[in-house]
Amino acid sequence: MLKILRLALLLLAIPSATALADGREREYLPPEVEQALSARRIPGTSLSVYVRDIDRSEPLLSYNADVPRNPASTMKVLTTYAALETLGPAYTWTTRAYASGPVSDQVLEGDLILLGGGDPFMTAERWWSFVRGLRQAGIAHIKGDVVIDNTYFAPQGYDRAAFDNQPYRSYNVLPDALLVNFQTVTLNIVPDPARGSVLVAAQPRPANLEFETSARLQPGRCRSRSGGLVIAMPDGPYGTRLSVGGRYSSGCGQYSVNRAVMRAPDFAFGTFKTFWLESGGTLTGGMRLGTLPGDARLLYSQQSLTLAEIIRLVNKFSSNVMARMLLLTLGREASGAPGSAASGAQAVTEFLAQRGIRTPGLVIENGSGLSRIERITAEGLAEVLLDAHRSQYMPEFAASLPLSATDGTLRRRFRTPEMQGRLRMKTGSLEGVSALAGYVNAASGRTYVAVIILNHDAADDGAGAAAQSALVKWVFAQ
Repeated sequence: MLKILRLALLLLAIPSATALADGREREYLPPEVEQALSARRIPGTSLSVYVRDIDRSEPLLSYNADVPRNPASTMKVLTTYAALETLGPAYTWTTRAYASGPVSDQVLEGDLILLGGGDPFMTAERWWSFVRGLRQAGIAHIKGDVVIDNTYFAPQGYDRAAFDNQPYRSYNVLPDALLVNFQTVTLNIVPDPARGSVLVAAQPRPANLEFETSARLQPGRCRSRSGGLVIAMPDGPYGTRLSVGGRYSSGCGQYSVNRAVMRAPDFAFGTFKTFWLESGGTLTGGMRLGTLPGDARLLYSQQSLTLAEIIRLVNKFSSNVMARMLLLTLGREASGAPGSAASGAQAVTEFLAQRGIRTPGLVIENGSGLSRIERITAEGLAEVLLDAHRSQYMPEFAASLPLSATDGTLRRRFRTPEMQGRLRMKTGSLEGVSALAGYVNAASGRTYVAVIILNHDAADDGAGAAAQSALVKWVFAQ
């Protein structure tokens, strides 16, 4: 009897596996993750990790999880979820056309006012559809100007180079209430050996964009991705001239490249005029900025895609400008026009408070993660994901996240057969930042929320991806 009592006391003195896990939360990292860091001489202080079973109240793993860090594009998880819960999945934006004068025999005796409603996905195809709808509303000739009212959002400035001095990259495009085709043209280059020339076409081609091409074809194999072309904006990124010069190697075949050009109102007007003329319409005046007159008459309106469809595009393809427009929309709905980043950030902060989600040290600059100052903790981001999993809109939110080895920014990652399609996770990458956040459906059938954020000079040189891979494989095996 005494031996049994001593054995019972000894067993009570031995901590359980759960207790060990709880005790090591703040310090423990799976050996595979530690190896990924040590192989690149990255200190653990640069990393934050939080992993939790969605059905448990305690984390499986918590490492520097309360340290605010730059999350890069994983910040879009917060912005899109706040928008989904606040505005609802069926929310839409409306773009409208008004007349400032009478219409007689399909002639508008006055100005056409285009009122931007903040549509985040006004592609060239949808803009062409808008123009066709206006034509079918009974307008063929506009005698006045095209007036653009983009006051739905506060001015966002014009300096696309502010973040990283890359004003021609589409990821740097700034929000505008009438943003058309992400303010981007696609240049299609096709070599024509029979004529010894290079064919260059822009799609879409704004009517007010002067297009100059002097590119010449030269025989030989392709030695660089651009084939030797020189693409420039002679008057700067906000000018209205685009030139394509240099020599193009015939071995490069067809080549396409995107360029953000002009200013948002100029681009919207130029593409409108192109499509208007192509549809058989005529236009006498030019373009100017203005506000909607009180006596203007509505001619035509077009709804955007639903918010559920929009957040899928934002998260799958990590669209910065669309995420920023969501934040501005939240500000507009919460505080009235014009929507601003400050009012949007306040709306998100209030949403988190209402839901009881703790995010100490949260800093929201534009809601996209394309920022040097945005901050969130790994635990805070995990709490957002856990709340989303309990939401009535969970199916819409989960469907917006990239699927492993399937689509979006995860289409080439986690490609082992057993992991394909079992991760729904948002990626994030900036210079010095690498992050991953979302849901892991483990081999056991249990679902985990996992967040990993690395802030280090070598984070985007493969170290971040290696640590993420190690962590996800560890979680998947649980």
